[in-house]
Amino acid sequence: MPDPITIEFSEGTLLVNVPSESDVPIGQWCTYDSRFNCWRCDASQYAPLVEYLYRNHIPYLDEARNYNVLTIAPVEQRVPRDYQLEALKAWKAAKRRGIVVLPTGTGKTFVAQMAIADAQRSTLVVVPTIDLMTQWASQLERAFGCHVAMLGGGSHELADLTVATYDSALLSLDSSGGNFGLLIVDECHHLPGATYRHIAKAAIAPYRLGLSATPERDDMPDNPLEELLGAICFRKEIDEMEGTVLADYTTERIYVELDEAEFAAYSASRERYINFLHQNAINLSNADGWKRFLVAVARRPGGREAYRAYMEQKRIATASRAKLNTVWKLLRQHAGRRTLIFTADNKTAYEIGERFCLPVLTHHTKAAERKDFLDCFRSGEYPCLVTSKVLNEGVDVPEAEIGIVVSGSGSIREHVQRLGRILRPTPGKTAILYEIVSFGTSEDSTSERRRQHRAYERLGYLPM
Repeated sequence: MPDPITIEFSEGTLLVNVPSESDVPIGQWCTYDSRFNCWRCDASQYAPLVEYLYRNHIPYLDEARNYNVLTIAPVEQRVPRDYQLEALKAWKAAKRRGIVVLPTGTGKTFVAQMAIADAQRSTLVVVPTIDLMTQWASQLERAFGCHVAMLGGGSHELADLTVATYDSALLSLDSSGGNFGLLIVDECHHLPGATYRHIAKAAIAPYRLGLSATPERDDMPDNPLEELLGAICFRKEIDEMEGTVLADYTTERIYVELDEAEFAAYSASRERYINFLHQNAINLSNADGWKRFLVAVARRPGGREAYRAYMEQKRIATASRAKLNTVWKLLRQHAGRRTLIFTADNKTAYEIGERFCLPVLTHHTKAAERKDFLDCFRSGEYPCLVTSKVLNEGVDVPEAEIGIVVSGSGSIREHVQRLGRILRPTPGKTAILYEIVSFGTSEDSTSERRRQHRAYERLGYLPM
């Protein structure tokens, strides 16, 4: 009998030792590493490599696998909805590799729990924030009645069920990437980033599940999510679930006009900034446009002035006096209804909070204070919260009914996430998302870009 091929896990990669007499086409997965006198590949190539060897009856010694077969079952009696069963079935049909796309508030976590119970393998769940890590760990402990380890926020534990933040998983998987047979990535649209994609590459997990409401990335046409986790195997959109799983909703865009002084200042700043772009042949709609602008700002005459002009025209458009007056009108119109106010930046959020005596949540808000704010919002003690971006995803605020977008990026994902914050169903609820846009400014095109989604096809328009 020929000597077996040996597979070892090493620092997020696989070392594959092939006997000299073997003719296995190992090059389709690996490249030769002369330093170790063996073949090497990303740990994520474990499944296709082992499957090939097994199906072709090629002897191999697997020293990479360090995960366990589990015998866990849910202790909570919970009946899945039809679409959740369909999502699980589709994932299993895709050989337990793929992405499930469901709107916020439709039970993606429960789909993950069903996947864990089905796969029966040591599982790593990766989430973007510490808040989500503790939330997931608590839900999994209730679901399975067993200990769930956490990796992040001061916790450094690994177990058969582990929840980690993206950053902690990134640091850990070079040494622990062989410990998990199922990798679940929540809010998986973050994964294709140049740094975070290493999480998927450094894990041998043959089973993979991605979860997101908005997997597409505006900045990445060739999204590598399929390579990292598998293809989208199940998808439902907001409008398909409205009125049943999600609350009924309306979306309204409100145009406001800059006052005379603001418009003059906006026009002067924008002209200075646009002239600089033209003088340096920079087109911001190109993929490298923004990078070229920043390089020119640092190197070309008038660059600093052009950048200040860019920031000033943006500030005027996103936080005009008319916008703030409109926020006040909407707060009075919906007095007593739980309201979230979204801004693109912390400065505007704090300005609104100070002007209207409202609590403000930003990434600077301490964890204890954030918890207190959210608890008071849920109880109704605080009927309104102002936030820049920390409530865009992940945080459960089912009581929210009204959303007011004062400013934001052109990201479709961000805009859909903000809508999702107010769609948790309660009896008789009709949610409303307002988008306030400064008429005749660059916000017109920004608004058009971010609402290119089927959830906004019936957008209303309100002049105020």
